[in-house]
Amino acid sequence: MSSVNPLVSVVIPSWNGRHHLETCLPALFRQTYTPFEVIVVDNGSQDGTLTWLSTKWPHVRLVALRHNYGVARAFNEGLKAARGALVALLNNDTEPEPGWLAALVAALQRHSGAGMVACKIRVWDDRVRLHAAGDFYTLSGRPGNRGVWEVDRGQYDQEEDVFGPCGAAALYRRELFDDIGLFDERFGSYLEDVDVAWRAQRAGWRCVYTPQAIVYHKVSATGGGPLASFYTGRNWLYVLAKDYPYALWRRHWRTIVREQWRVTTDALRAWRGEAARARLKGQLAGFLGMPRMAWAHRHVSAQTRVDADTLERLLRA
Repeated sequence: MSSVNPLVSVVIPSWNGRHHLETCLPALFRQTYTPFEVIVVDNGSQDGTLTWLSTKWPHVRLVALRHNYGVARAFNEGLKAARGALVALLNNDTEPEPGWLAALVAALQRHSGAGMVACKIRVWDDRVRLHAAGDFYTLSGRPGNRGVWEVDRGQYDQEEDVFGPCGAAALYRRELFDDIGLFDERFGSYLEDVDVAWRAQRAGWRCVYTPQAIVYHKVSATGGGPLASFYTGRNWLYVLAKDYPYALWRRHWRTIVREQWRVTTDALRAWRGEAARARLKGQLAGFLGMPRMAWAHRHVSAQTRVDADTLERLLRA
């Protein structure tokens, strides 16, 4: 990477999120790093976001979509508009510390083989508690956030390789998307970042976690509830069908089936809850959609440059 600071394009998807942007944007423009541009991709908001941005934040680039197409489409529209060699994705319901961007870029400069950087995300209204210290993915097919809900006692203060970044706040090299393609809009929202992490890892792009880049996140402020349960249940199976290597399927299919059965039985026990019923519906939709996503597996396999044993070691870690 050049000694001259590369331009970073910060892409923020938003839907009826003006009240979140009122905190996010001022924090973003307090960053110690330069140069960067900010692109807000508005998903058909009805809360006056467009007028407010054009009046109060004329230096913010705006991509206005007619409808709410989901996070994956918003990220893609932002990536198409981005001019930077590096692209940061940031939820509108976040507040980055002033050194956030500088720490992310510095991590990429230290790790030339990395294409993604994960940061330390803390819970907005309980700032000693973690939401994510990078993402993990298990051999049983379970995605998750490292350290979620743990009190931050420094247990994740080591810079190290992880499976992927949490899409609420992450940095990517632009060339990574040139290599593997953009976000898969079939995911809509939820686990679209896991799909990208899988494709990137299989293509040889590492992800490094840096604890110096800190963001506070209003967890599920723009999502959550039954809708999130549905898409998580569905997209969990989409990822398994599209991204999980067949060599690992053959080794661990029993573990994968047990994990899905555990999720199903947990939801059945909580059947009276709307979120539990939505999770079951999502699992059914995911199961029915697996053949279509398995067709996309051929393209992911064609881009794979990392052997199954290396990927298995990553998942075990």
